[in-house]
Amino acid sequence: MKGIILYTSKYGATKRYADWLAEDTGFDCIETKNAKIKDVVPYDTIILGGGIYASGIAGLSFLKKNISQLSEKKIIIFCDGASPYVEKAFQQVVSHNLKDALSGVPCFYCRGAWDMDAMSFGDKTLCKMLQKAVAKKAPEDLEIWEKALMEAGTEKHDWTDKAYLAPILEAIGQTGE
Repeated sequence: MKGIILYTSKYGATKRYADWLAEDTGFDCIETKNAKIKDVVPYDTIILGGGIYASGIAGLSFLKKNISQLSEKKIIIFCDGASPYVEKAFQQVVSHNLKDALSGVPCFYCRGAWDMDAMSFGDKTLCKMLQKAVAKKAPEDLEIWEKALMEAGTEKHDWTDKAYLAPILEAIGQTGE
């Protein structure tokens, strides 16, 4: 099986997962922005990873644009974010992003990291505004992701863990170390 991992990583968590997958599978690994469809077509398995930003999966546009040329391939998507896994929230991300030709493509969630110091000005500003809005809610009314946002605060957190890759490896018929 010949595979490739394409990833879009804004702050490093997705790259870490992509690198771990490459180590475990022996697949080639490149940033989605450097991928050309003519170079991806020869692969049997394509794994695409990207962070979740405003309910969108970073880098997914590559698959959407080129899905007709990849329809006979095994395609797997993984996404990561700072929130703990919540089935309902994850299914909303999947239904929002995996429509039409991407409907039914397996998608997996890996928990990422949080580092406000590393964030762009725009991302940091949005997160601070969101934290202020969430802080006005009663603690018992907070969604799980809102609790996680408030707990993260401005501290640095890294929740990346190779264990999140187990279902992805299983989906391609491999097992991790």
